Amino acid sequence: MTAYFDCAATAPIDPEAREALLRFTDLEYGNAGSRTHEFGAQAKRAVQAARGQVAALARARADEVIFTSGATEANNLAILGLRAHGLAAGRRHIVTTAIEHKAVLEPVQALAAEGFEATFIRPGSDGRVSADAVLAAVRPDTLLVSVMHANNETGALQPIERIAAGLIGTGAFLHVDAAQSFGKFTAPLIDPAIHMISVSGHKVHAPKGIGALIVRRGHTKVPLAPLTYGGGQERGLRPGTLPVALIAAFGAASAAAARDADQRRTRCLEIRKHLLDTLRPLGAEINGSLSDGLASTVNLSFPGLDSEAVMLVLKDQLALSNGSACTSASYDPSHVLVAMDLPSDRIDGALRFSWCHMTKEPDWNAVAAAIRSLH
Repeated sequence: MTAYFDCAATAPIDPEAREALLRFTDLEYGNAGSRTHEFGAQAKRAVQAARGQVAALARARADEVIFTSGATEANNLAILGLRAHGLAAGRRHIVTTAIEHKAVLEPVQALAAEGFEATFIRPGSDGRVSADAVLAAVRPDTLLVSVMHANNETGALQPIERIAAGLIGTGAFLHVDAAQSFGKFTAPLIDPAIHMISVSGHKVHAPKGIGALIVRRGHTKVPLAPLTYGGGQERGLRPGTLPVALIAAFGAASAAAARDADQRRTRCLEIRKHLLDTLRPLGAEINGSLSDGLASTVNLSFPGLDSEAVMLVLKDQLALSNGSACTSASYDPSHVLVAMDLPSDRIDGALRFSWCHMTKEPDWNAVAAAIRSLH
């Protein structure tokens, strides 16, 4: 059976999340907005419980969680939702990085088309940006700094704690896309100086179609405006009937992630060791940082081998990717690896291995033999 090593694209659902999903789909199917009967009350209680479970992973308050369809919508709300405030306040400058997910880069580009100015910080060869470079780009008219926590292609962790500390007193808002790290490496996300955090349910073993934007309600209110209207749900920022079953499953998955964090990390590091012990002797070159990266993602290249050829020869052993699932229809070189200034042959040969605590390992000897057959 092919081993699934594409968890950065989507992860298997947690058993507790599946149970919650089915319960609130089949049995307790009320609308959380219905106030006149017990079905609605049950749904509302489930939503509130899930808010607390999701919030706990960032040490936020339950009322700071805005449920969305996923991290893409959350990123759009965090960035485009500040448009009106930026125009009114004369703050039309955005600082972000060249390695962000398209769900950040494209909203930033949309604002740039409307007269905003954007500064894109490039990473080092390890896939990490410099906190000093990010902070040096901040100006008096900077509205927003948006920096991802863990890169979706390399797993490289960005210095969001240093950036958050350096932004205090500047008046700029800090947004962190934590789609890849939420529920896996959450310690830096508890920083109250981070104003907004985007999270994705299906990367933390919930179903697809649910996510959240955590908007801290601290001393400085984040002046977001909604992108859609009608209904007033989610503090008026995301109207529409709440998907109770998805929300309850997201909450259950978050609670399980918090409870089992150490055990899951230990298992992921064990898998990483087996992977590296197998592939390094074959000449694999790491694209990114192992010491400052997720325990569950490795991006690497084999000198002289094209990624498509490697994936083809491994198709019976491993399901993996050579880039972001969101741009898999495109054959353009990875903008992340290009920004890291890697050689073109290394970019062409790059493969992303990503796994989780539930991953069943392949026969590593068979994997090694298949790759050797290409030489």
